[in-house]
Amino acid sequence: MVKTVLITGGAHGIGRAIAAVFHPDNNVALTWCHGAPDTTVNDNQLFLQADLTQDGSAEQVVKATMARFGRIDVIVNNAGSLDASPLDTFDAAKQRAILDLNLLAPQALLSAALPHLSPGAAIVSISSINAVLPPRGHVTYGASKAALNLWTRAMAKELGPRGIRVNAVAPGAVNVPESPRDAELTKAFTDETALGRLATAHDIAQAVAFLASDAASSITGEILTVSGGYRL
Repeated sequence: MVKTVLITGGAHGIGRAIAAVFHPDNNVALTWCHGAPDTTVNDNQLFLQADLTQDGSAEQVVKATMARFGRIDVIVNNAGSLDASPLDTFDAAKQRAILDLNLLAPQALLSAALPHLSPGAAIVSISSINAVLPPRGHVTYGASKAALNLWTRAMAKELGPRGIRVNAVAPGAVNVPESPRDAELTKAFTDETALGRLATAHDIAQAVAFLASDAASSITGEILTVSGGYRL
């Protein structure tokens, strides 16, 4: 059966890799905010510019997806903010924006899509190992991902009776083509992994596809770490 997969932040990086795994066998709706996608649009693709921190944006995304494809089977909450939260200054608006995108946007999107989700639907969010390994200088980011993990488990409990599964993937450091880390920083990360390498965006995408698939039909409320064995 052809499914419809809605991916937030799907134009670049990990989101783009996730879209590539699901396409072309499924309908794929992608949201983007700041960086327009640089790819050809096919009949079973839908690109939607949306700032998911704005009121009503989630409803508009769901409405457009339903109008184009008539169903939503998988939601991938990939859009996120990694902005810093320095201790010597505090910008309330910027810090709230991190929480709005990393935590509240998935809730808004789920709420808007819920009337259209049937038993067998799956939600997969992109968390981070920083939810349990606090990052220096990015405390609000780490806290937002920790909250997202709790949200994932809570929604799994809420939606389990409806036959809807909710899971998350927690990447470690990932080098993506658009913003690769320099060699020194990459080595610092890889030296602390069991596999001696960073995960790729495709590695993360494969984990998302598994959790969204029927092969994971009895898995819900789980946070799957994909980090190459970071700090074991």
